[in-house]
Amino acid sequence: MTKKNYYIIDFDSTFTQVEALDELARISLKKRPEKEAIFQKIEDYTNLAMEGKLSFSESLAKRVQLLEANEDHLKQLIKHLKKKVSASFSRNANFFKKHADEVLIVSGGFKEFITPVVSQYHIKKENIYANTFVTTGDGKIIDYDHVNPLSEEGGKVKLISQMALEGELYGIGDGYSDYQLRESGLIKKFYAFTENIARESIVSKADHVTPSFDEFLYVNNLPRAISYPKNRILCLVIGNVPEESIALLKKDGFSIRHKMAFEEKYVADVGMIVLADGEKIEKEKLERAVKLKTIGYLGSARNKFSFQTCTNMGIVVFDDPKSNPRVASFIPKRVIDFMNKGTTYMSGNFPNLQLPAIDKSHRLIHIHKNVPGIMAQINTIFAKHAINIVGQFLMTNETLGYAITDINAEYDKQLFKSLKKIENTIKFRVLY
Repeated sequence: MTKKNYYIIDFDSTFTQVEALDELARISLKKRPEKEAIFQKIEDYTNLAMEGKLSFSESLAKRVQLLEANEDHLKQLIKHLKKKVSASFSRNANFFKKHADEVLIVSGGFKEFITPVVSQYHIKKENIYANTFVTTGDGKIIDYDHVNPLSEEGGKVKLISQMALEGELYGIGDGYSDYQLRESGLIKKFYAFTENIARESIVSKADHVTPSFDEFLYVNNLPRAISYPKNRILCLVIGNVPEESIALLKKDGFSIRHKMAFEEKYVADVGMIVLADGEKIEKEKLERAVKLKTIGYLGSARNKFSFQTCTNMGIVVFDDPKSNPRVASFIPKRVIDFMNKGTTYMSGNFPNLQLPAIDKSHRLIHIHKNVPGIMAQINTIFAKHAINIVGQFLMTNETLGYAITDINAEYDKQLFKSLKKIENTIKFRVLY
């Protein structure tokens, strides 16, 4: 009999981008003249506990005392937290639906605000383990349930021990209380979640660092919204590129390296390049950048590198041919849109194709030489694998064909091998 897997997921700074008690304080204390000093105290207590420098029970007690919150404040908090779910958790909502019995939210936070947020993602209420507030008759929060093991130091360890789950346990979180599950031997692996915050003292102890939930699903071969985590795609930023441009790329989840030159050590692995105006790339380096998918150039790229080489290799180029001053977001947005949706609109070397985002489907990109019969070969392969096509888009120019196929069926790796083997194929990839 196959062992069941359980996924134990933290809430604050993991499932959500923020620490909920910190946010509650900002709501409940907003009219207090000394609010900033109190906010700082609460944040300090949070960080000390997350880093293992203060017992969780002491940190929790001190934070609740400072809150001065009531049930109306909680309603405001819940509304706020629903907008602050971590992006990688949000886009993988389907995973939680499929694995509703195996996903557990285990948090030192409070059910009163956790349950309304995670329940939207098909997580069962009986699988939510957290503290509960004590309130007065008029709804004022005055304390919390001290009997709950999650209110104590080492509370997650005590709770999971009591549950005696049979199967392989995996923990995902950002704090010391999450690592304690691994330290105790109760879970098989601890994944340090760093999409929102990276605590070095925790990262250094993790079995695996996961910059996104996509990464966790990928390394464990679990169903996911995107085929390949964006944190694994190296984006090389070269030259004096505005910070606004870099921030957009970081926010979208790509692994960023900002350098003043195209260093040799990045040639083999780079997936994206964004260059400042005036920068150049040698043809020889381009030819060896076999994983490179797109180049964004903040100005006119003519005579800065070989467009023909890029086209021959299936590398999509975005630039600003007129070198007009534009907002720093113009080129990064084109690059991001291509990586996320396959859109080539305003490309300097590829057929221009604008594509909609899709939901609950897989998007496959096939770049090929513009010769007769390739689309027929592609669709024959889909038919042989009993794949139903949801949507298909094709644009060509004199030399290139750019085909996008959306499918709603599960696929196997043999499908990819067959598509790659089609004669005159330049590049093939799966978006999601």
